[in-house]
Amino acid sequence: MPDFYALIPAAGAGSRLGGEIPKQYQALGGKPLLHYAVDVLSAHANVRQVFVVLAPQDDWFRRYDWSAFDGKLEPLYCGGASRAASVLNGLVALLEVVEPDDWILVHDAARPCLTSALIDRLVNELAADNVGGLLALPVADTLKRADASQRVVETTPREHLWQAQTPQMFRYRLLLEALRRADPARVTDEAGAVEQLGLKPLLVLGSPGNLKVTWPDDLMIAQRHFCS
Repeated sequence: MPDFYALIPAAGAGSRLGGEIPKQYQALGGKPLLHYAVDVLSAHANVRQVFVVLAPQDDWFRRYDWSAFDGKLEPLYCGGASRAASVLNGLVALLEVVEPDDWILVHDAARPCLTSALIDRLVNELAADNVGGLLALPVADTLKRADASQRVVETTPREHLWQAQTPQMFRYRLLLEALRRADPARVTDEAGAVEQLGLKPLLVLGSPGNLKVTWPDDLMIAQRHFCS
């Protein structure tokens, strides 16, 4: 039976959130934002180990207490200039650790509200799938395409449009091949790299609560989730 591993790319700075502290270390409920992704993935029965991909020069990770996850959490100081590069570097670092058919769950460091139930849903729906897939939400709002001056150019039909979330779950060998062959300029998530191979990842219903902290208001919403 294949094993399940989690990989969290956390090598970015998160400049849109602002502040001098990298986004993944911004305080949320008295803990770094990264803590919550590590916590829920480490606690899940299916996840054998959690790997966090950090920038080579990262000096923040060691400032926090990660002892609660001893034996299940391992930092990898091999992050790249982009998300795709960080995930690829992390996968290469695991060549001697995981098997080709093992599952890799790639999760955003800045999605602190992931739940065990969502992981269950993803694992259950994809465990026998030939491609893999991702958590996602059908787009509910009307979409507007703008020009450079923020004037509406057109209204984009929302039918069949989904908003990608994480985790995104693929077999190790497939994801490694996809990222090695992908055009970095066209890849913003793992599913996009797999799509470039001509494959069709499965969309698994996510949750509005599984938000990604990108802007300051997002951090306040997440704060209410943990401190209400």
